[in-house]
Amino acid sequence: MKEVVLDTETTGISVKDGHRLVEIGCIELENLIPTKNKFHCYLNPERKVSEKALQVHGYTDEFLASQKKFLEVVEQFLEFIKGKRLIIHNAEFDLSHLNNELAILGKKRINNEIVDTLILARDKFPGSPVSLDALCKRYRVDNSRRTQHTALIDCDLLAKVYINLIDQKEPTLDFLNQDQQVISQNDNNPPYYKKVIVPTSDEVKKHKEYLKDNLKKNFF
Repeated sequence: MKEVVLDTETTGISVKDGHRLVEIGCIELENLIPTKNKFHCYLNPERKVSEKALQVHGYTDEFLASQKKFLEVVEQFLEFIKGKRLIIHNAEFDLSHLNNELAILGKKRINNEIVDTLILARDKFPGSPVSLDALCKRYRVDNSRRTQHTALIDCDLLAKVYINLIDQKEPTLDFLNQDQQVISQNDNNPPYYKKVIVPTSDEVKKHKEYLKDNLKKNFF
């Protein structure tokens, strides 16, 4: 199954106050493994960025003024997400802004299947912090690059958090080197990775001696 991890940045919080998109980032997953397919764009929101939003993402009015308008990227964006499940952290926020942009152009609302990782996290860890940073910390996902909120970095982090949230791999397993063994459970599930540790001859000898001594104690 193909899924898309999606994140946006905006000029402010509410579309009711006229706030608009300034960035869209998407990373495609196939059977939970990131593909090389990505969609990313900065957008000219045709309005000023609020002070609070500027502190979050750092995109100035001057920088955004030279970017494409949503009208110029909408078809490419819709084609990228077509028929794919969307993975979003706090989906209500991102979808409200995306659907607002679509409404401005007289286009239909997004009707993809949605997985809101914020809801998943709240169900799994009731009463605990469930921000993206908090979940990265819980699952030991390195978020040191996230000095400010940017869509593609947040998508990359969310993809790793999402896989952990649905219990598809152990949080600290990341053995991707020449001495790994890849084990595929079946064609419908992604491979997972386990490092094969081979004991030394000295360790084997000591283990045999341990078993021999303990068998004598237990049975004689």
